[in-house]
Amino acid sequence: MTTAAKQPREAKVPFFRSIQAKYALTYLLVVAAILLVMNTYPVLMAENMVFTSKESTLKRQALTIGSTLAVSETLTQEGVEQTMALLEVAQGTRVLVTGASARILYDSSTQDSRVEGCALMGEVAAALRGKDASRSEYREGAIRTQAAVPVMYHGMTLGAVYLYEQDTEQADVLRSILSNLRYISIVICAVALVLVVLLSKTLNRNTVRLLSAIRHVREGEYSHRVESLGRDEMAQLADEFNQLTDRLQTTEEARRRFVSDASHELKTPLASIRLLTDSILQNGSMDMDTAREFVADIGEEAERLTRISEHLLALTRLDAGAGRAPEPVELGVVAGKVARLLAPVAQTAQVEVRCAIEPACALMATEDDLYQVAFNLIENAIKYNRAGGRVDVTVCRRGDRVALIVCDTGVGIPEEDLPKIFDRFYRVDKARSRAAGGTGLGLSIARDTARLHGGDITVGANPAGRGTRFEAEFPAMRGEERP
Repeated sequence: MTTAAKQPREAKVPFFRSIQAKYALTYLLVVAAILLVMNTYPVLMAENMVFTSKESTLKRQALTIGSTLAVSETLTQEGVEQTMALLEVAQGTRVLVTGASARILYDSSTQDSRVEGCALMGEVAAALRGKDASRSEYREGAIRTQAAVPVMYHGMTLGAVYLYEQDTEQADVLRSILSNLRYISIVICAVALVLVVLLSKTLNRNTVRLLSAIRHVREGEYSHRVESLGRDEMAQLADEFNQLTDRLQTTEEARRRFVSDASHELKTPLASIRLLTDSILQNGSMDMDTAREFVADIGEEAERLTRISEHLLALTRLDAGAGRAPEPVELGVVAGKVARLLAPVAQTAQVEVRCAIEPACALMATEDDLYQVAFNLIENAIKYNRAGGRVDVTVCRRGDRVALIVCDTGVGIPEEDLPKIFDRFYRVDKARSRAAGGTGLGLSIARDTARLHGGDITVGANPAGRGTRFEAEFPAMRGEERP
């Protein structure tokens, strides 16, 4: 039975909670605000200009009439009517003249605005108190303007002149402006709506593509990539996503290769142990010496399994970044201790170990980690050397760095293998490495440990001649870090 490939599950987002809806709503609110300003500010400004102009015109006319009437100490109805007969007033303008007590002396309008012969308009009352007053309003399709001024004679208020005008022509102009603005607003709304839909879809399309790509990667498709279009932030986000998936893919491939290599390395000694135990069990006539030899081989394979397990645990701790708090450690002391510990191994291999250790080469690390680095480098230099060879161990200070240099006179490492020497389970000579008891993890552990403390390990040919040169360099301890 075959099962269909698992497809990325897409969670449906409600439209009004989607980014597209938020984009569209934002743009529409901006357009609505612009249209609101466009439909109010110009109209208000036009109305204000018209109102100001009309009020100013009526005031001038009222002042002219008032100055003409102010020729005696009193105002009479006959005198006002005679004076008004001589004056020309714009057609359609109502003129009303009152005495000091608000009694109407003259009214050019056929509409009766009298209450027992008195003018009750607020503008008239203000004029009788000696103040100019005016007011305009747009009502019932017309601009209605009122103005009143006092009639003054030697500082005395004799009465008031009140003018009223109703203009439908300029009202039609204001209505036309408002109508045009509304028409333009409708067109702008329609165009903006189309643009908002297109733009929000375009922006949302990039988001949906990126979200879909994330779902593919979540399902394990680390090779999935997002096409980067444009030069905006979304394009940068797509580039960052692609770089992240590149790293994830590399990490996943390394993990799979590591698991495969670890399985292979563990399978070899287990197979040997199984073969040896089967040989002992199936051969009933095996002599004691042969049995002891087989058991010794089983012990060696068990030790090999132990070394591989310890190295794998060390790599796991390094990958997790676990470790003790760093403390001041003298690199020279640790290197010297390792050299003394490996002296019997060097003597057995007929290899001479020389140490040149400078003082004051302290760094912030843990002694166990530095011991691990030094042990791996010096042990490899001894194991893969030749009889009568030499290993030079140097600890020195280089400005703000300290270095551990291990040079051997062994067989060396081919140049094409140098870039891979720190890969996990990599061996230059697999047969010789297994014979020497190596797991292919020592150099990888050493380099990862060095990097954990801000250092690194480099490898190259021995400049003095035949052999290999390893150099582990670390940041030296600063003065303020000293206890």
